[in-house]
Amino acid sequence: MGTSVSENPNSSNFPRQFARTRRFSLGVPRQFTVSPDGRRVLFVRTGSGTDPVGRLWQYEDGGERVLADPVLLVGAGPEAVPEEERLRRERARERSVGVVAYATDDAALLVAFALSGALWAVRTDGGAPFPVSAAGPVVDPRPSPDGRHIAYVSRGSLHVVGLDGTDRQLARSERAEIGYGLAEYTAAESMGRSRGYWWAPDSRHLLVARVDTSPMERRYLSDPADPAKPPQVIRYPAAGTANADVTLQLVSLDGDRVDVTWDRKAYEYLVDAGWDAHGPVIAVQSRDQRILRTLAVDPATGATEVLHERTDPAWVQLVAGTPARTAAGALVLPEDTDATRHLAIGGHRVTPDGLQLREVLGVEGERVLFTASEDPTETHVWSYEPGHGIRRLSRDPGRYGGVGRAGTVVLAGVGPRGAEVTVVRDGGGRGDGRGQAGSEAGGYAPVAAIASLAEEPLVSPRPLPLTLGERQLRGALYLPSWHEEGSGKLPVLLDPYGGPGMQNVGRDRGWPSCVSQWFAEQGFAVLVIDGRGTPGRGPAWEKAVHGDQLTPALEDQVDGLLAAGERFGDLDPTRVAIRGWSFGGFLAAAAVLHRPDVFHAAVAGAPPTDQRLYDTHWKERFLGHPDTHPENYARSSLVGHGHRLRRPLLLVHGLADDNVAAAHTLRFSAELLAAGKPHTVLPLPGATHSPTDEAVNENLLRFQRDFLLDALRTTGG
Repeated sequence: MGTSVSENPNSSNFPRQFARTRRFSLGVPRQFTVSPDGRRVLFVRTGSGTDPVGRLWQYEDGGERVLADPVLLVGAGPEAVPEEERLRRERARERSVGVVAYATDDAALLVAFALSGALWAVRTDGGAPFPVSAAGPVVDPRPSPDGRHIAYVSRGSLHVVGLDGTDRQLARSERAEIGYGLAEYTAAESMGRSRGYWWAPDSRHLLVARVDTSPMERRYLSDPADPAKPPQVIRYPAAGTANADVTLQLVSLDGDRVDVTWDRKAYEYLVDAGWDAHGPVIAVQSRDQRILRTLAVDPATGATEVLHERTDPAWVQLVAGTPARTAAGALVLPEDTDATRHLAIGGHRVTPDGLQLREVLGVEGERVLFTASEDPTETHVWSYEPGHGIRRLSRDPGRYGGVGRAGTVVLAGVGPRGAEVTVVRDGGGRGDGRGQAGSEAGGYAPVAAIASLAEEPLVSPRPLPLTLGERQLRGALYLPSWHEEGSGKLPVLLDPYGGPGMQNVGRDRGWPSCVSQWFAEQGFAVLVIDGRGTPGRGPAWEKAVHGDQLTPALEDQVDGLLAAGERFGDLDPTRVAIRGWSFGGFLAAAAVLHRPDVFHAAVAGAPPTDQRLYDTHWKERFLGHPDTHPENYARSSLVGHGHRLRRPLLLVHGLADDNVAAAHTLRFSAELLAAGKPHTVLPLPGATHSPTDEAVNENLLRFQRDFLLDALRTTGG
């Protein structure tokens, strides 16, 4: 296998670094807000690449200063996080503590945030942070646009408090199963909606979601490592079962309440909502997800009017940031053809064929800021303005998002050198209307960089970009830095996610590429492939998995592997392993079940083995209702196929996982045992779908490595 692995000493310390930096997320600036004059930028960043405490910062005139430091305000002890906040963070995959979220008034002069359930505020034009009296533990505080009030959720009820401490309960939880102002599980986990209330521009009214979870099935999440601890009751919307009953109310600070009315039987999903100068607007979706309606809401009566309807025979893909409206009232929406997801404004496509819309970042006047991909391995920030067409603002390779206001745009993302944040300002240059940018990013010139304090990885990813097979699969091959071509055969490790909503192949140094390179340094040739069903290649590519989430995804991993093997003679086809987490874990287990002729060992982390156990909105999107299309669930599940196993398989699962329940792994393990199929199960007590314990995350990498190397030494051919 060439030079000894021990010649790369940094690789042995990488798992520890990966764990203590929380996947290199600590120290990275995020959650940006630009002031109305474009001169100030607010953001959250922890103190260093290993410090987990988030602080609120402000950039202005070339300098940065801390607006709020939780260590100084409440001390360095452990947080007392309310349960509602803990769940919100779990849905958001939040990895830091302290200031993890904030909101501002329209002028970006008043900032509100919560610390250990207490409400805090700070003025950005000077002065120290100050506590604001609240009626109970505070979740998701948001100032009114005029900065005179702060709304927040406490124990399922929505409150508004003045800066003088005068508190009003605008919507009271009638019982434990009912809550106001927070996103329900399905919205936060599967739809991308993290909010449950929205201020009106007049600062006197709010649009508020009421969530009743009583129709939903109960699940009981216990801690086997602590048998004295009572189980936690969870309302979970498993495929084919009842969702939460979500309604909307228009609430005034005077206490008036008006119900928003729409055909909730036909459109039970509240996808998004907002309130702009034209009034409240909501997006609602049918249970089968084939129809998505944009509705205008009459703020006086709560009556709704259809502004737009999108339909699709498979499903209508949700695009973050839509629907939106320009100052003139033009609807900002996605519009799909088979090959391209376009940006449409006022019913007219404004982006060309082949440019795939990813997200609408914001609308200011008639200007729309959005992200889109010309190549699936990159995502860039673009702007559109009538009369000037579209301009690409981010220039370097990578995946970028951002926020803009008053001609200032913050470009934040991950490039080949890691996390990057650049502030650019519009100098007046224009694109040519077809997406061709002028000089300095279409007239936008960089004025500052906001520093990332993230640590440099101890391994440097060296991906070789690949286009594989007849479907031109995007892939990346990671080889050991010490390996010399022709010096010997390398065992192959496929390291995919491979499912909807995520890509692992890109021109960026994200944490997945660092992990792939670390496995390469252990002696593997690591191959990463994004197949059908992954985003960034158009609607037809995404929807190739409709009705069958297994066959196309697995075929693409096999086809990509075979194509790579033909091009690179040092890849050993008799020693092929695969690892993954969540959908990637499902794909890894499926690989050794259905293609043992190709795959010789697998590690499956948190695999959804029985698709009926997963949630309604996410799973019914791809497979339909299980009562109507049971065959889709059968062909896309691992249960019922345990008798096929004849390769080493490691199943890993967090026992506190409320997303992919540990029952997926435990039931499948029982099936394997009943069929007489040896396998290994690694339970993680107290771990959720995203384990946070540093020792667990460090040693989990090493455990997987050792399992796979040992399995490939004893199995193959």
